[in-house]
Amino acid sequence: ADVDDARRVAGQLGIDHHVFNFTDAFESSVVGPYVSDHAAGRTPNPCIECNRKIKFGLLLDRALRLGFDALATGHHARVVADDSSARLRRGTDIAKDQSYVLSMLGQGELARVLFPVGEMTKDEVRAHARRLGLRTATKPDSQDVCFIGSAEGRQGFMAGRLDLHAGEVVDAAGNPAGTVEAVELVTVGQRRGMGHGGDGKRRYVTHVDVAARRVTVGGADAVARSSVFLPGDSVTWVDGPLTGGAARAVAQVSAHGRPIPCTVDADDERGGLAIRFETAQRPVAPGQTVALYDADDPDAVIGAGVAA
Repeated sequence: ADVDDARRVAGQLGIDHHVFNFTDAFESSVVGPYVSDHAAGRTPNPCIECNRKIKFGLLLDRALRLGFDALATGHHARVVADDSSARLRRGTDIAKDQSYVLSMLGQGELARVLFPVGEMTKDEVRAHARRLGLRTATKPDSQDVCFIGSAEGRQGFMAGRLDLHAGEVVDAAGNPAGTVEAVELVTVGQRRGMGHGGDGKRRYVTHVDVAARRVTVGGADAVARSSVFLPGDSVTWVDGPLTGGAARAVAQVSAHGRPIPCTVDADDERGGLAIRFETAQRPVAPGQTVALYDADDPDAVIGAGVAA
């Protein structure tokens, strides 16, 4: 329906249109790594990798080679440019803000992209779609990974591509604390399905060992972390890196997570960035993206990296 609506509007506006098939690239750059990361006990973000490799990689490159001036998408984010650079900012509708999944974009991409709904609320977008007669005006919001059907779910999807293994759950001392159906689908920091400890308090995942088929759990105090490391080869900057030692910033570790005041410092020994949170947080799972925002202008993205 989305493609049909786009074709119809393009026809109404007298705009030439093309449909490109990036199925193979999507499989190799997004779906394949998503499966491989789970097999290794990591927690990938396929939306970010789709944006990085497909939308603002292959598609933007194709658009520019065909002579188009810019690529427009429906992301709830804003690009604010001046004579020297462009800034990536949160969308006006904070509840729908998608700056987190765009946090890997740099000046090269931002100079060539448009986010026309970034200044609008979702209700305003739907009202405009109804005025245009688009069938997607009443389409439910998407909440899940786009390539996983609601009927099969993540476990059903992964079972068709990866051998899933039951695993034991243990506490910090190694004492048995239950089982999980598929250790490959467990995430560091996860609470759901982990039950309660002997003290009646909730348990959280502190470590996942896929090879040993073992999940370690602990209480909220045991799982809390004050820092996370971002390997240098995963770090990107919107407009140049932070400099001058421990720099103030605001971190966000999930698409709609709470912004967390932090400091960002070079970790020369490991070759990356050390992110230190102002207050201890639930752990950032390996593979998760940490988006960094300006401490003095917390709507502005300054960079991102993937947790080790």
